[in-house]
Amino acid sequence: MRPDITNLNTEQVDRLGLCLDPDSIRKDFPILSQTVNGHRLVYLDNAATTQKPRAVIDALNEYYEKTNANIHRGLHTLAEKATAAYESTREHVVRFIGGVEPAEVIFTGGTTEAINLLAYTWGEQNIGEGDEIIISEMEHHANLVPWVILSQKKKAILKRIKLSPSGHLDLTDIDNLITTRTKLLAVTHMSNVLGTINPVKHLTELAHSRGVTVLVDGAQAAPHMPVNVKEINADFYAFSAHKMLGPTGVGVLYGRKNLLETMPPFNMGGEMIRQVSFDKITWADLPHKFEAGTPNIAGVVAFDAALTYLESLGLKQIRQHEIELTGYAIEKLSSIGGIEIQGPTDPTQRGGAISFTDEKIHPHDISTFLDSRGIAIRAGHHCAQTLMKTLGKVATARASLYIYNDRSDIDALVDALKEMRRYFGL
Repeated sequence: MRPDITNLNTEQVDRLGLCLDPDSIRKDFPILSQTVNGHRLVYLDNAATTQKPRAVIDALNEYYEKTNANIHRGLHTLAEKATAAYESTREHVVRFIGGVEPAEVIFTGGTTEAINLLAYTWGEQNIGEGDEIIISEMEHHANLVPWVILSQKKKAILKRIKLSPSGHLDLTDIDNLITTRTKLLAVTHMSNVLGTINPVKHLTELAHSRGVTVLVDGAQAAPHMPVNVKEINADFYAFSAHKMLGPTGVGVLYGRKNLLETMPPFNMGGEMIRQVSFDKITWADLPHKFEAGTPNIAGVVAFDAALTYLESLGLKQIRQHEIELTGYAIEKLSSIGGIEIQGPTDPTQRGGAISFTDEKIHPHDISTFLDSRGIAIRAGHHCAQTLMKTLGKVATARASLYIYNDRSDIDALVDALKEMRRYFGL
């Protein structure tokens, strides 16, 4: 059993041999062995999606080769095996996020669908004219667009927690921002642009003391650090499998059972019903009330292998690795003239999504040049157009780190950026 490293610094963890070994980890990811444009692939687009280890790929193949059947319907052997595998992943998610009830874990198509589910069920039911929804200025579109649409439809008021110059949430006016009309606080756990880790436990305590329901968007946090929704005390928590080594098209919405029970279904159809007649329909028990139709069974089953892989490394070790690597990346990028980094500079206050700009070169040109050197980053607004406006940027380049990245990847990025600046005569 791995020891608790919560209170150890990077050097102490390294001395104990508890840091990750990216060289060894990369061997588990077939896609990382290829070359791109004649260069070793350096994959730094993990905030968009992560690569998949052999264990997850094998789990997908094995499901289709040996188990494929629809779930919760058939009585034959394959159907029962598929149902057991699907529900086993739900039990795994229950443990992964801190030991909630299986009825409180809803499988969705991803974070975006999870938050839409909430907006079109809880939101429709609980938000009225003049009510207030609070978000932050660092939200990506998945946790922004549904609340903009709902507030317009309901004539509700959408309020924002502003950013401080350092890239943190400015909470100096939070007591005045939350009023007796506030019904929901919806905030990201970790920014996909700034990397900022928000004090969600503090925000939840504050909101609950005022009777406000809280949604935490964990799309960027759940893959990178231990998450315990009981400790955070969030009412709802959403995240995606594909950002944590799992397949695309699978997500999770955790919700308090007492809240989920009062919410209407999201999609209507098979499996989410108990009884149907031409004049009356009753709903299935949780969590099936929110899982209409045939879900992404293979994806959910393979997600179990992704969770197992992450746990074999240790979420605290993953977090510690990213603190060390993020600090190294910020130091090296800061040494390049003309490069500006967004978000906090202290790696203990942020994750490994590092957005930056060059004063002379457009982010799209940065991305294209880096791709010519085999380096994959993201360039654009990162589905956060309002945040770009707040930052005064049209777009940024973003290098985002994960378990298979090491200092050689950062060195390759920095060397290519320096070469790019020479190429453009800067």
